[in-house]
Amino acid sequence: MTYKEARVYLDRVSKYGSVLGLGAIRKLLCELGNPETDLKFIHIAGTNGKGSVLAYTSTILSEAGYRVGRYISPTVVSYLERIQVDGRWISEDTFAGLTNMVQNAIARIEAAGDASPTVFEVETAIAFLYFREMNCDLVVLECGLGGAEDATNVIEQTLLAVFTPISRDHLGILGSTLEEIASVKAGIIKPGCTVVTAPQEPEVLQILKKQAGQFQCPLAAANRQDTELIEEAYDGQTVSYKDWKNLYCPLAGRYQLDNVITALEALRMLGTLGYPVSPDALRKGLSKTVWPGRLTCLTRNPLFLIDGAHNEAAAKKLRESLEAYFPGRRFIYIMGVFKDKEYEKIAGIMAPLARSVHTVSLPDTARTLPAEELAGVMKRYCAAEDPIPAQNCMGSAIQDTNVPVRAEASIEIAVKHAFAEANKTDIILAFGSLSYLGQVMRIHEDIRTQYINEI
Repeated sequence: MTYKEARVYLDRVSKYGSVLGLGAIRKLLCELGNPETDLKFIHIAGTNGKGSVLAYTSTILSEAGYRVGRYISPTVVSYLERIQVDGRWISEDTFAGLTNMVQNAIARIEAAGDASPTVFEVETAIAFLYFREMNCDLVVLECGLGGAEDATNVIEQTLLAVFTPISRDHLGILGSTLEEIASVKAGIIKPGCTVVTAPQEPEVLQILKKQAGQFQCPLAAANRQDTELIEEAYDGQTVSYKDWKNLYCPLAGRYQLDNVITALEALRMLGTLGYPVSPDALRKGLSKTVWPGRLTCLTRNPLFLIDGAHNEAAAKKLRESLEAYFPGRRFIYIMGVFKDKEYEKIAGIMAPLARSVHTVSLPDTARTLPAEELAGVMKRYCAAEDPIPAQNCMGSAIQDTNVPVRAEASIEIAVKHAFAEANKTDIILAFGSLSYLGQVMRIHEDIRTQYINEI
C-alpha cells in the first residue's frame, strides 16, 4: 500500500461517520495485539487549549531526553502532522505500512460480522502502533471529541489526566449544559492517574474534583494568582509561575497564559511520578515550542495573523489579546467556521474590531456554513458607530452596513482580496476553524511575494 492508497482508503472509511463509544476501537486494538498496553499516556481533554498544552508538554519532555509521541486533531499544516515522535511527523511510507496492517485487521473484524471502526478509530490505532514501534517513553494524547466515549479513552495506563479550560462547545452532542459537558470530559479520569486542571469555572472544577475523588486520584490545579505576566507582544510573552521565573513563551495570546501554567503543573506532577524535568530543559523546551494556528504571525509587512478561534470562549480570548496588543486598531478579517459552532456569538464578539470582513465556506460538505450565511450574520453585527473606511476594497460589499462584509467564492480569493485591500500598516487576521488555516498559510506564501513587489 502506498501513502496515496492509504489516504484513499481512509477517505472511504470516513463515510461511516463519527460514532462515540469504545466497543469498535477495543475490538480493533485487540486484533492488533493491543499496542496501547505497552505505552504510558498523558491524556488531555477540554474545550480550548488542548493542542497548545500538548505542544508545551511534549516539547519540554523531548528537550528533557524522553522519547515522546504526540497525537493531535485537527491538524493545520499536513495530515501527517497528527502523529509525531519528538516533533517529527510519521513518514508517508511508515503511515502506509501501518494503515495496511490496520486494514487487514478490519477485514478480519468485518468477516466475523462485527461493525467497522470509524476513521478516527483507525487513525488512533495507527498512532498506537507507531508509538509502540518507536518505543516511546510517554505519549501525549489529545482527545478527539468529549472524553468518556472518545476513542482515545480506550487507554488504561494514564499517568496524567489533564484538563484545559472547559466551556460550552459541541452542544447537543456532549450535553446541553456546562456541567453535562464537563462530566463527559471528566470520563478520562481513571484509577491510579493524577489529575491536572487549568483554571476552570467553579461548577466545572467541582465535577473534576468529584470524579478524581471517586478514584482517590490526586488533583493539582493551575492557579492564576501564582502567575506574573512580565512582558507580552503579538510574537511572544515572558511569564513567571511559582518558582519558575522569566520563562519565554513564543506563542502569543492572553489565553496562552492558562495553557502555559497548565503544562507547567502537569510537568510538576509528572516529576512526582518518576519523570523529572530539569529547569534548563523546561526553559529551553518552552522557548522552542511551535504550534501553528494559535495567534501565529505569518508576515509583518503587512502584519498577517491566523488564529483558530472557533467557539465563544476562544473568540473572547482572541479579542482580549487583539485589544491588548493593538489598542484602538481595526482589522481586515478572513473568517470561516463550521455550522455546528456558535458562529452568531463569535460574530458578535469579533465584529466591533472589524474594518472589513471576508467570509469563506470551509471544505466539509456535512458541516459547511456557507460564506453567504456567515456574511449575513456578520453584517448584522458590523454597523460601527465610528467606521474606518476600507481602502481599495475590490468588488461590492453587502449593503446597509458601515463595515464592508463580503462572501468570497473561495479561501484563495479571500486572501487575495485581503492583500489587495491592505497597505503596509494594516493588520489581516484569518480566524475560525483550525482546519482551513493551513490552506490560508499555503495561499499566503504564494501571494505575499507578488504583494510586496506591488506595494
